[in-house]
Amino acid sequence: MVNRAERFCRLTLSAVSRTFALNIPVLPAPLDLVVSVAYLLCRIADTIEDETEGSAAERRPLLVEFARLCELPPEWRPASVLFARGARRHLRPSAPSAEVRLLRGTPLVLTAHSRLEPSARQAIARCLRVMTGGMSDLMAIQPTKGRAPVRNKVAGPVESAVDGPASKRVEGPVPSRVEGLADLDQTLTYCYYVAGVVGEMLTELFAGFSPRVKARSAELMARAPAFGRALQLTNILRDAREDLDQGRCFLPRREMAKHGLTPETLLRPELRRQAVAFFDELIEVARRDADVALEYALTIPPEEQGIRLFCLWPLFFSVLTLRELTGNPAVLEPTPVKIGRDAVQRVMTVTRSMVRSDEQLRAYYHLCASQAPDSTSPSA
Repeated sequence: MVNRAERFCRLTLSAVSRTFALNIPVLPAPLDLVVSVAYLLCRIADTIEDETEGSAAERRPLLVEFARLCELPPEWRPASVLFARGARRHLRPSAPSAEVRLLRGTPLVLTAHSRLEPSARQAIARCLRVMTGGMSDLMAIQPTKGRAPVRNKVAGPVESAVDGPASKRVEGPVPSRVEGLADLDQTLTYCYYVAGVVGEMLTELFAGFSPRVKARSAELMARAPAFGRALQLTNILRDAREDLDQGRCFLPRREMAKHGLTPETLLRPELRRQAVAFFDELIEVARRDADVALEYALTIPPEEQGIRLFCLWPLFFSVLTLRELTGNPAVLEPTPVKIGRDAVQRVMTVTRSMVRSDEQLRAYYHLCASQAPDSTSPSA
């Protein structure tokens, strides 16, 4: 019988993540529930970072307390109720309703977390400790947010550019306090904190489920950070306009300055050629990590078809998105560049048919990376 905590996790998952709603069903039980719980805990941390109001000093204690609760201290049950109440008071009025419900349900997600195997609980708690620590560090160097976000921010290396309802955008000039991150190293460090560490956690969860995966843990763990970074950097590039509209920027200032740009001037139409060149440089960085991510997915034993597909789908969606972003002046237009549902379905169908063949998957990956989404059929 499905208990209340598990039911809440499964229902909430589809409300806060389109991509996970696609990926989770291919994972074998009980790994599907383990990964669902892990994702929702990461999403709660993301909601605290992205949807709360106030200065860093006011918001950082929420992340610290949440990470502590993920360690399941003796008083975690009553403490999680108090945490959920307190965190909700810090939410901005425009916080998405699904995020509000998730934050309210923190005690239920932690209840599901408490029922997992000890090794899974430890891997998830470590991930949240590193993630929230990195988020806290970023809060210290980013200004207080002056414009309320209205979109669901992606967390972790399992979201993608799947087509969906258009995001509501706040139009107008970029807020003057938007600073961006110092340089590419800082941007990639941020990607590690919110996604690379998730790749490491997933590797531990996969290994805890499958002895075949465990035998390849060392190879997988070495590639896991790149797997997460590739997907997160793709998301940053795809959502750059939306982030700027909402008063934040995760792009590197030093590399931007080499093209004569700043976060305040990035959206100027007369500087679009320079902006496209800047984006193309970052796209190449994402592609290099995506190449490593492919090897990560192919290191998963072919017998574990569900785990392979779980990793392959967001990766292929990302390389298609990078292909669409390359040299595209629309990258900073109000309407985000996304791949269509037909391309998503094509990737899912084709990769299912070749999931056990490394050679075929490599060939299809390079096809997707080099051709537009409407021409990624192996027979095209």
